[in-house]
Amino acid sequence: MPTVDRWLVVGLGNPGPEYAANRHNAGFMVLDELAARAGGRFKTHRSRAEVLEGRLAGVSAVLAKPMSFMNLSGGPVKALTDFYKIDPAHVIAVHDELDIPYGALRAKLGGGDNGHNGLRSITKSLATKDYLRVRFGIGRPPGRMDTAAYVLRDFATVERKDLPFLVDRAADVVESLIKVGLEPTQNAFHAGDLNVSGPPR
Repeated sequence: MPTVDRWLVVGLGNPGPEYAANRHNAGFMVLDELAARAGGRFKTHRSRAEVLEGRLAGVSAVLAKPMSFMNLSGGPVKALTDFYKIDPAHVIAVHDELDIPYGALRAKLGGGDNGHNGLRSITKSLATKDYLRVRFGIGRPPGRMDTAAYVLRDFATVERKDLPFLVDRAADVVESLIKVGLEPTQNAFHAGDLNVSGPPR
């Protein structure tokens, strides 16, 4: 039987210091902020993920960063849902999103993967698209830059100025999903793209 009141929050990224500041690792950055809020530290778990058990928004939550590399994220996520008996409806995947401009955040349930290898892997492993996503906008690559090269580059200097604020706001979105659900969260955070120098317009 699934554990009804427990959540699994998964940040998507690639393990290793050489990837730590990449756009593709926005999910890891948000999970680090959530870990700080939960007051704990990640520990190695047999699911091939770094895991922290704690509380978010007053609710039991498992925070996880898969250590399998992005395109194999689904294996650890499935192992964690099985181990902790968490239904996919209580899974939140935090990931970078090319189709959203930098400075914008979106929450959604289900849908396609938009070419995101981490989401594709999770959907395949869970055998469902019906899990929550927090989409961290990184925008499209400039000019003719290869998409793979773009996501594996660090955030630009001008972007890094606002990055801590956006990571903090993305963590707020996760906590809001847990506390009040999808529609109220969308109403609160989709009022307009985030003004990167302040709260939503």
